[in-house]
Amino acid sequence: MQPTGNIHLGNYLGAIRNWVEGQDKYDNIFCIVDMHAITLPIDAKELHANTRKLAALYLACGLDLAHCRLFVQSHVQEHAELSWILNCFTPLGWLNRMTQFKSKAGGNLDAVDAGLYCYPVLMASDILLYHAHYVPVGDDQRQHIELTRDIVQRFNSRYGKQVLTLPEAQIRETAARIMSLSEPEKKMSKSDADPNSRISLLDEPKVIKKKIGRATTDSERLVKFDPQRPGITNLLGIYQALTGQAQAEIEAEFEGKGYGDFKAALTERLVATLEPIQKRYYEYMNDLGELENILRQGADSVRPIARETVRQVKEVVGLG
Repeated sequence: MQPTGNIHLGNYLGAIRNWVEGQDKYDNIFCIVDMHAITLPIDAKELHANTRKLAALYLACGLDLAHCRLFVQSHVQEHAELSWILNCFTPLGWLNRMTQFKSKAGGNLDAVDAGLYCYPVLMASDILLYHAHYVPVGDDQRQHIELTRDIVQRFNSRYGKQVLTLPEAQIRETAARIMSLSEPEKKMSKSDADPNSRISLLDEPKVIKKKIGRATTDSERLVKFDPQRPGITNLLGIYQALTGQAQAEIEAEFEGKGYGDFKAALTERLVATLEPIQKRYYEYMNDLGELENILRQGADSVRPIARETVRQVKEVVGLG
């Protein structure tokens, strides 16, 4: 995840919470991809600060250093080195098909930097450096994993050796898909210009209450899951993700009640979920020395793996 802006509820329910719940099943490596963040303009001080904030949030949400390694991408130079090598094995036609580049570049294809264009190869390097077998992503990232697999197969085939490991996308079918509070037809996003469109993990209770109170619903005032009513269905989906209840159980709970009662209950659940996360977050942010030590140790623990991968790649390519 890029260290750009505050992490929101959609990031937590759709991704981070799932990482936490499954972290004892795998050897986990979590990388804060600050080099990806500079593919678009960003203030230097803001980037540095956001990187530490994201690390603190990851830990506050429950990532356990006994089960995972957490580090900053730019602290391990092999990410950039492998990316350049793999750029030389990636056809332009593959990159031209990447939909995220087109959406981020918009109508300014000639004005964007080359880094944005080559972003998918750096993402592939992030994965391949550590011989990852599974990559937990949302469905919108499936194309990036497919590109990574294409690069692996092209590279290994050219040299006749299984140098790079073929990864698989790990996409949870039941992952929560949280939509914008103001425009429930689109995903909740930290880049949305409207701050009322999302619940940030660091929002105070009064801010959460205000945002939920303003959240888009409709005129029916019937608390019921209905794809034709995306506003209330999105809020109900959030409530379901927080409580683990079945749809029928939630509808029965609010039968005969209006949006006011439901939004009050949702606000209460949100505050109860986020308060302990916020408490732990500020504990980490109040001890930046320890946080820096955690990130340093994380980078030190993965660097030998990255170096060995690059050594093997350079050897078969003939570099050095």
